[in-house]
Amino acid sequence: MTQRRSGTPAERGVAGSRGAAVLAARAAADKQAEDVVILDVHELIVITDHFVICTGGSDRQIKTIVEEIEKSLREHLDVKPVRREGEGEARWILLDYVDVVIHVFAEEARDYYDLERLWADAPRVEWEGDGVVASAGSLD
Repeated sequence: MTQRRSGTPAERGVAGSRGAAVLAARAAADKQAEDVVILDVHELIVITDHFVICTGGSDRQIKTIVEEIEKSLREHLDVKPVRREGEGEARWILLDYVDVVIHVFAEEARDYYDLERLWADAPRVEWEGDGVVASAGSLD
């Protein structure tokens, strides 16, 4: 069983996990991640609230994006991932923060796994503006 620290996104509920997802998305964008998307999956699955999905152009950029996301969440929310996967080849690195799961893909891996299509019923979360608002509708 995973221990959660006081004040983690999980203890703040979906709104807190949404904030953590936005922080992760902004950190990824700061390192020039492409096609950064947040999906609100909390009504579709019970294991997490949000997916953050993005693409890096090279193995080194993928690792840099992951490092920036970890740094941002550690500095702003005092959280670390409970699990990291995929670091060996850096084609798809997953950071599991329990209520937020971050997927940093190489382009080919993102196209192959196509998580946006798999979770097409999940609304996207707007994260680039000043507000953080879940938007419903198609993922096209």
